[in-house]
Amino acid sequence: MAWKGKIFGAATGFFIGGPLGALIGAAAGYQLDKPSAMQQLQHFLISDEKNTTQTTFFNTTFLIMGCVAKSDGVVSAAEIQLAEQFMQFMQLSDAKRQQAIQLFNQGKQESFSLTNTLNNFQQHCQQQKHLVRMFLEIQIQIALADGAILAAEEAVLLKICVQLKVSDTQYQRIKRRLIAQQKFQNYRQQANQDKTQRGNLSEAYAVLELQTTASDAEVKQAYRKQISQHHPDKLAAKGLPEEMMTLAKEKTQQISKAYDAIKQARKNSAES
Repeated sequence: MAWKGKIFGAATGFFIGGPLGALIGAAAGYQLDKPSAMQQLQHFLISDEKNTTQTTFFNTTFLIMGCVAKSDGVVSAAEIQLAEQFMQFMQLSDAKRQQAIQLFNQGKQESFSLTNTLNNFQQHCQQQKHLVRMFLEIQIQIALADGAILAAEEAVLLKICVQLKVSDTQYQRIKRRLIAQQKFQNYRQQANQDKTQRGNLSEAYAVLELQTTASDAEVKQAYRKQISQHHPDKLAAKGLPEEMMTLAKEKTQQISKAYDAIKQARKNSAES
């Protein structure tokens, strides 16, 4: 609670004008304690900008998701299933789920403008590089839904990268990591066999974008970098919609599991 201005005003007023001066000084101090109109305006503008960023990210995600899914001429059952799983995973309300479905279907239409949609996304999200990375990861995951990225899907993804100023090197690195992440999850769900364990460890390194020859220090540095890029609190501060916080948390858990797998393997190797 703000009170310093009132105490200062009352004390000064009492010194100058006695009890009556103290009352007048306290009233003046109250005005000092109140946030200025400029501060209130700045708070409103920041809050409004964040809300706009969240809405833009949500809408663009599902619009482009539909566009990527339809890029090869047909939306596969796997792509529809992944989109539905994505919505369920986000625990969308009925209203938000219907909105997401409408946006997904709108993105599939021939009349849909990829350029205009990305222009709007750029206007509100381009400066937040972590948001742009998260957005691109979602689209790549949709393209990977049926096992591989087809040429038509790749063409759309590359257009997105060009317009969002994501280099081809960055795109290829993100794609390799997501493919490895997908395989890492699959290995963890399979039987505990030597072959599976070797593959699991290989993909764990790829999730952290590392070679198996990386030093312990490099492994830790790569882990911290990935966690920083996907940390839910950091993404929320940048404008990630609340509905997508579960996705960010899941990504950090997957990164941590890959890191733990590498640490355990190195510990076992050192003890043997």
